[in-house]
This record gives sequence, structure tokens and C-alpha cells, in this order.
Amino acid sequence: MIWQQIAQQISKVTGVPFTVAQLSAVTGGCINEAWRLDGEDGRRFFVKTNSSRNEEMFVAEAAGLREIIDTGTVAAPVPVCFGSVENRAFLVLEYLSFGTGDASQLLGHELARMHRHTRTDYGWSRDNTIGSTPQFNTPCNDWLEFWREQRLAFQLRLAEQNGYGGNLQRNGEQLLQCFPVLFSSYTPPASLLHGDLWSGNQVVTPEGQPVIFDPAVYFGDRETDIAMTELFGGFSTRFYAAYKEAWPLDDDYPVRRDLYNLYHILNHLNLFGGGYLRQAEQMMERLLSELR
Repeated sequence: MIWQQIAQQISKVTGVPFTVAQLSAVTGGCINEAWRLDGEDGRRFFVKTNSSRNEEMFVAEAAGLREIIDTGTVAAPVPVCFGSVENRAFLVLEYLSFGTGDASQLLGHELARMHRHTRTDYGWSRDNTIGSTPQFNTPCNDWLEFWREQRLAFQLRLAEQNGYGGNLQRNGEQLLQCFPVLFSSYTPPASLLHGDLWSGNQVVTPEGQPVIFDPAVYFGDRETDIAMTELFGGFSTRFYAAYKEAWPLDDDYPVRRDLYNLYHILNHLNLFGGGYLRQAEQMMERLLSELR
């Protein structure tokens, strides 16, 4: 049985025997299956499963969580173990209870502190995924080249393969050629990024600690994290005020916001279909109007 083998891995890694008392499905994700694993000794773990061919996705997620945790800033669930059994890949994380309080101000301060952790190159030590789409992180010392080739151009090629041509490709090609104008007086440091920071990937514990999870980690412009917080519902005004108090944003951030969020909208187009096509086209049109 897969769960007996996962329990054995938990026992081996933690050094404390673990026996499954109850297994409960958890809702909320669209990429993986999720479970709560209750042990006879009262311990609980959160487990993600997927096809064994996606094991590297979990390996990269565990490494990303460790990268965030090691900064000592924003909390993230601690990876326990990962692997494959019976053609199923799995990732075991600590189980966190969710609270109902508002920790947005603290999250703003802690995220700014996390972004202060920088490197000389953009990218990361390994590739990972954004949703289930490959995300390439080959280190590069030029942010514009990194964003053009490893983010926008890749998503546009994928969209073309998925049958989205026409205006999307024409405007996309034009944007790839001229968006450096948006960076004429701005060179961002290579900050540690969550990479997929929408409102569904953060919670607060009963103790009032903000927690971020499901990362797509790499080092890049911190504005990309802030931009994504404004997608799909956005964060509270207290979050933005706290972040800007800790580390003010550049005056031209609102213009680059569409450029950065275009990556995620294109990814949603490639993952979930044509419902995102018009939104992607409108974002391109706004950006191109800024550049004319």
C-alpha cells in the first residue's frame, strides 16, 4: 500500500515510528491530489501526490520551501520527505492549521525582508514549475534577457503550439522587442521570490503567523511578486502599506506590473484554455500603448 510506504519514509526521516490512523482528502488544488495524514500518535502531515513522472516537481518545491525557510523571514511549511512509490510521486509537508485573523501587515514586512535576500544572477540553481508548466531558471546576469527568454518568449511559444496565434503572437513579438524601454532607469536586484504569490497561496495560522506555500522560487525582480499579489483578488491595503514602508517600490512599478502579470495570464491560457486569451491580448495592448 502506498500509504504504508509513505509512513515508512516519514518514520525514517523523523526518526520516530509513524503509523497511519486516518487518511483524509483535502480540497483546493487543481494540479495535485492533497491529503491529511493522521498518525496514531497524534502527529499530522500534509501530503501531495501526483504521477511518478512528476517527481521532480516535488523535489523542486521542497527545495524552494527550504530556500524560503532558510531566510528566517516569512514562514513556509517544512518539507519532511518526498519520493515515488507504486507509480505515485509524493511530497510530505508539516501540517499547518489555518486561522481567521489578519496578518497582512506582518506579511508585508516579512516579504520585504525575504526580498532583501539577493544573489548576483537572476534565476535559480534548478528548474521548477509554475502550476504544472515547466519554469526554466538558467542563471543569467541580465534581467531583461532572463525575463524575455525564460519567461515571456517561452510562454508565447507554448501558446503558439496550443493554437493561439494571430494578434497574440504579433503583439507578443513586438512586445519582446521593445519592452526594455520600461527599464531605462531601473535595474532590479536579484531578490529571492516566491514566484507564484497569489492570495490562494498564503494563509494565517491560529497564532497569527502568515504562511506562504506552493512556491515557484527563483531570484528576480521583487516587483514580480508584488505584481502577482494584485491578480485574482489581490491582497489587503495593509499588506501593501507595510511592504512599501519596509521597502518602497519604484515609481514606474505600475507600468511594469502588466508586463510581469502577463507571464501568469499566458500560463493560465496555456494551462486552462481560451478564457484567458482576451485578457492576455488586452494586457499586451496596454503595454504597447505605453511604449508608443
